[in-house]
Amino acid sequence: MGKGGALSDGVVKNIILSYTYVAIWIFLSFTVIVYNKYILDKKLYNWPFPISLTMIHMAFCSSLAFAAVRLFKLVEPVSLSRRVYLSSVVPIGALYSLSLWLSNSAYIYLSVSFIQMLKALMPVAVYSIGILFKKDGYKTSTMSNMLAISLGVAIAAYGEAKYDSWGVLLQLGAVVFEATRLVMIQILLTSKGINLNPITSLYYVAPSCLAFLAIPWVFVEYPVLRQQSSGFHFDFVIFGTNSLCAFALNLAVFLLVGKTSALTMNVAGVVKDWLLIAFSWSVIKDTVTPLNLFGYGLAFLGVGYYNHSKLQALKAKEAQKNVQSADEEAGKLLDDRGGDGKGKKGDSQA
Repeated sequence: MGKGGALSDGVVKNIILSYTYVAIWIFLSFTVIVYNKYILDKKLYNWPFPISLTMIHMAFCSSLAFAAVRLFKLVEPVSLSRRVYLSSVVPIGALYSLSLWLSNSAYIYLSVSFIQMLKALMPVAVYSIGILFKKDGYKTSTMSNMLAISLGVAIAAYGEAKYDSWGVLLQLGAVVFEATRLVMIQILLTSKGINLNPITSLYYVAPSCLAFLAIPWVFVEYPVLRQQSSGFHFDFVIFGTNSLCAFALNLAVFLLVGKTSALTMNVAGVVKDWLLIAFSWSVIKDTVTPLNLFGYGLAFLGVGYYNHSKLQALKAKEAQKNVQSADEEAGKLLDDRGGDGKGKKGDSQA
């Protein structure tokens, strides 16, 4: 085949790889969510200890990350001073621990489908907190879009058959802490030129997350677990495979964003949410009402428009950069030609 054929083969290969990365991420994210629901739900595995489950995840991820960085030297550690670690990484670990604790706790009270609907508020939280920390500028059009998403989620909540105020409060708290963590990553790490891949991120963040989780665990879950210790036997298969899925999900996030884009991950996230809603309704037999779907559909359109706006803004920024680069190159060429002309003129006069 000619060059055209070779190019077509390359394009097809890239498309197949992109869809493969998306499929892996959706599968692992789907698996972790359903697995956590299975473990925590009192009607299923009946182990309602979200802090303990999150601590198991963090201990497992910390151990594997330590082995990858220090023992097998698979990944180079990032050079972080103690001051930077304490001022930048530790706060992110604290926010991450709160986000995971509250989000896992919500699975005890709410259905998988309704939790996915509430997670549609994430762009609203990120944008609002970004304005608060002066990372984003206020725009009336964007805020109107955020209000539309909020209205859709409110309608979905109103139509929820098994509404639980405490569960909703937990999930909303998780969204706020996760959004704050994402904004703080930009402020504390990215702005300082510190870029962590999933392994180094787990290597630095997971231990601090584990330490913060230990504080509420001692007072909230440890006394109950101590009373139940005689009747509970730790299932290494269940918790081991669950932790492995959580670790693999972190790697899949890096793979998806690194090989495609953050926008692709957002679009894949929407597909995953619809799949989880369908799974929750058809397999777990959670009740999904028409008002649920209408409200989430409205929020979904708002999130889709938000992602589209971000894509257009990125394209405009990239085009502006290309124009500036072209102008700079043209300026250099003119300067070079001007210099050559002056040189030739001087030679002729000599």
